[in-house]
Amino acid sequence: MTFVVLLMVVNWVLESFKWQYLARTLVSISIWEAIEAVFCGLTWAIFTPNRIGEYGGRVMFLPNRKRIHGVFAMAVGSFGQNVITNITGLLAALWFIYYFLNINTWLYLGIAVLAVAFLALLNIFYFNIKWLVGLLDRIRFLEKYRRFFDIMGRYSHRELLTVIGYSLARFFVFSFQYYLVIHLLIPELPFFQMMMTVIVFIFIQSAMPSLDLLDIGVRSFTAAHLFSYITNQQLAIIAAVSSIWLVNLIIPAALGSVFVLKLRFFDRTA
Repeated sequence: MTFVVLLMVVNWVLESFKWQYLARTLVSISIWEAIEAVFCGLTWAIFTPNRIGEYGGRVMFLPNRKRIHGVFAMAVGSFGQNVITNITGLLAALWFIYYFLNINTWLYLGIAVLAVAFLALLNIFYFNIKWLVGLLDRIRFLEKYRRFFDIMGRYSHRELLTVIGYSLARFFVFSFQYYLVIHLLIPELPFFQMMMTVIVFIFIQSAMPSLDLLDIGVRSFTAAHLFSYITNQQLAIIAAVSSIWLVNLIIPAALGSVFVLKLRFFDRTA
C-alpha cells in the first residue's frame, strides 16, 4: 500500500509534466508551479460534477490574460487522456464481451466494427485537432472568442504525440495501482483477466457522469458487477476500489487545499 501511495505521486507528477508541456505554448512555468496547479485543480475537481472545477483550479496559476487560453490547452491534455482510455477500454471490452457475454456472433462483429471505426475517427480527430478549431470558427457567435480556442490548433503532431505519451504513462501507473491492491486482497486472481477487467472498469467509469466526492458508491457497484464474472469476492473488490478512490483522489485533493490558499486571483499579470 505504501507503493500504491508512491505511485499516486508518480501519477500526478506525470500529469504535472504534461501540464507544463501543454502550457509552454502560453507561458513558461516551472515543474513546481505545474505541480501546484495540478493539485489545486484536484481540490476544486472533487466538489464539481465531472471534475469541471479542475480546469478553473489549474488555470488560476496562469497569468490573468492567459487563463481562458489555459482552459483550452488543458482540454487538449484531457482529449489525449481520453484517447488512451478509449483505445484500451474498448479493446478490453471486446475481449470481455467475447469471453463472458453470450451474444450473437454477428452482433459481436457489428460491435467490434463500430468500436474500431470509432477509435479510428477518435485518433484522426485528435491528431487533426485543428479541424475542431475550424468547426468552431464557423459558428458565428463564437468568432470573437477565436483568440481563446485557437490555442488548440497550435500543437503539432509531434507535440500531440508527446501528450499521448504522458497520458499512456499515467494509464500504466494507475492501472498498476489497481493490480497491486487487488492482488494484495485476492492473490489467486489471474493477472490477465484481472487487468482486462480493470481496464474495462476504468473505461466505464470515465464515461459516467460523476462527482468525485460522492461517487464511491457508483464505483463500488460497477466494479463489483464487472468482477463478479471472474471472482465471487465482491467485498474485496469494493475495498480495492475504495482504496484507490481514497489514495488517487481524496488524499491529493486534501494536499491541494494547501495550494488553494496560495492562490492570487487578480495579480498574476505577467
